[in-house]
This record gives sequence, C-alpha cells and structure tokens, in this order.
Amino acid sequence: MKELALHILDVAENSVRAEATEIKISIIEDTVVDILEIIIEDNGIGMDREFLDKVLDPFVTTRTTRKVGLGLSLFKAAAQQCGGDLTINSKKGEGTKVRAIFQHMHIDRVPLGNITDTIIALILADEKIDIKYQHIYNNNKFCFDTTEIKKILQGLPITNVEVISWIKEHLKEGLKELVKY
Repeated sequence: MKELALHILDVAENSVRAEATEIKISIIEDTVVDILEIIIEDNGIGMDREFLDKVLDPFVTTRTTRKVGLGLSLFKAAAQQCGGDLTINSKKGEGTKVRAIFQHMHIDRVPLGNITDTIIALILADEKIDIKYQHIYNNNKFCFDTTEIKKILQGLPITNVEVISWIKEHLKEGLKELVKY
C-alpha cells in the first residue's frame, strides 16, 4: 500500500467485521530514537489460538467474498522492510491488538498518509462504534474520542454532514499543530 493510513484502515475494518464496539488507534512517532509505532486494538470477538497462528498467511481469511486476506501479511512485510515487525495478540471473546513498529526514517517506509480520512471512514462505517485516536509526535500529543463528541451532540448523529465536516477540520488542525514544533 502507498501509505500506512491504508494499512490502519484495513486492520480497523477487520475490527468492524469482528463486531467491535470500540477501536483504539495509537500512532507514536519518536524521531529521536527513530521509531514509528502503530497500535490498533479492539474489543471485538477476537481469535482463538488456532486462527491466530494462521492469520498472517495471505490465504487465510474469515471473509466469504474472497479466499485471500493480504492485509495483515502486507502490513507485516511493510514493517519488516523498514527494520521493524508486526505482532498480533488476541483472545477469543476479548478482542485483538495489532502492533507494528517501523524505523521512522527508513528510506523504504511509506508515508503515514491521510489518517484524517481513515478516521472519517471508520466513523462512517458504523456510527455505533467508538473510535479513540491518539497520536504522539515526540513529546506532543493529540487525542480524539468519538464518545466525547457523541455526548456533546446530544442525539444528533455523528454521521451528520456538518458534524463530519467539523471532525475532519478538527483532526487536520490537531495533526498540523502536533508536528509544528
């Protein structure tokens, strides 16, 4: 994939299919130690040990529409190509945690890409799922949580066009401020 945000979206879409009610996305960039860490965790149905042992095989998928599931294996390959790795922890009935680490300045690391559109796509995929997004760049931190926004909205759907437009601008501004220093 041409950007890491698409890998994040792919993994988070797995969380949606796994009936998660909460998806947490954390991106930690530390340019001093040259690390980029991406963590996606959910409270979905999780995987049993047998399936977890096979999940990185591109020919293993839970989808019925196709017989190939390349997402996790491509994400792992992208991390390994950049001096990192990908791990998956999951427990049946408790959820899944995917953690990818990259050498931040590695010449082969694709850009993070449009994380704003990734978050918007997840909100629009299922408004009942709570999205918690945290992005740390060196010592600066930006947090976004749909549960807080839903409280403020007092019943107005989070998928309302004006709300989505505000969220998009809020994310863009927050991320711009994050890397400003």
